[in-house]
Amino acid sequence: MKNNKSTKSIIESALLVATDPLTLQDIVNLFENDKPSKNNVKNLINELNNSYKKHSFEIVQVASGFRIQVKPGYDEWLTKLNKQSSTRYSKAFLETLVIIAYKQPVTRGDIEAIRGVTVNPNIIRNLIESEWIKVVGHKDSPGKPELLSTTKKFLDHFNLKSLNELPPPTEVDSL
Repeated sequence: MKNNKSTKSIIESALLVATDPLTLQDIVNLFENDKPSKNNVKNLINELNNSYKKHSFEIVQVASGFRIQVKPGYDEWLTKLNKQSSTRYSKAFLETLVIIAYKQPVTRGDIEAIRGVTVNPNIIRNLIESEWIKVVGHKDSPGKPELLSTTKKFLDHFNLKSLNELPPPTEVDSL
């Protein structure tokens, strides 16, 4: 295997240019000969993060793998880079997403029963198109309604490794 400094630089470079999070296996596969072990890659990622302590960015692990991102607290300045207004989500959109995240797998009828109103089909379509939710099957009931669940892309967007990291429902109510 290459020396740790070289291997570390390759890992860092890959994470910088990757458009999506990289798994440990993705990183190991960068090397043709003398592949580092997944454990070695994890250790090198930790070393990189230690070297970033005084920087504004870090390597984080999300559901799909590892990525480099800006540390919290720089939003005020970075939003000025994006000339377009930030995406605003409607209350109905967010309520639907929260119900799917906490009650999955769930049908559209289940969501409507919880919210007490009809779900706009565009909300479900937009969530599927953004790849935050997916159809994972059909309920064994009349009409065979689709069962909806969140995806790794949903977890990645909210910096979560798993659904276990969602705040308790009582904290969601306070939001």
